Amino acid sequence: QVQLVESGGGLVQAGGSLRLSCAPSGRTVSSVGMGWFRQAPGKVREFVGAIRWSDGRIYYADSVKGRFTISGDSAKTTVYLQMNSLKPEDTAVYYCASSLIYALFSLNYALDSSYVYWGQGTQVTVSS
Repeated sequence: QVQLVESGGGLVQAGGSLRLSCAPSGRTVSSVGMGWFRQAPGKVREFVGAIRWSDGRIYYADSVKGRFTISGDSAKTTVYLQMNSLKPEDTAVYYCASSLIYALFSLNYALDSSYVYWGQGTQVTVSS
């Protein structure tokens, strides 16, 4: 069973920073890309960003561009989300996910249906 484990969440004041990590626990599989999503209370889960391993291309949601940075390790199994200039509206549970099908991921990286494996989520709370 493939499991992804997120870490690094917590409570931070507005304007602060956090760095999330997502790594596999147990069996690993070769993914074509990994993404970050978030879900705030009472809202649907939304895309935050993703990285495609083949060429390192990175995608961001407009709401986080210029503030969040995605990176990955050389083994292409761990993904990071550096979050700067955090705002109260960034408060959510953050999930990472991995995608296995290149064409599906490349065309629909922002859709959660393009991902197969998901982490359990880590809470990020930004106080004003």
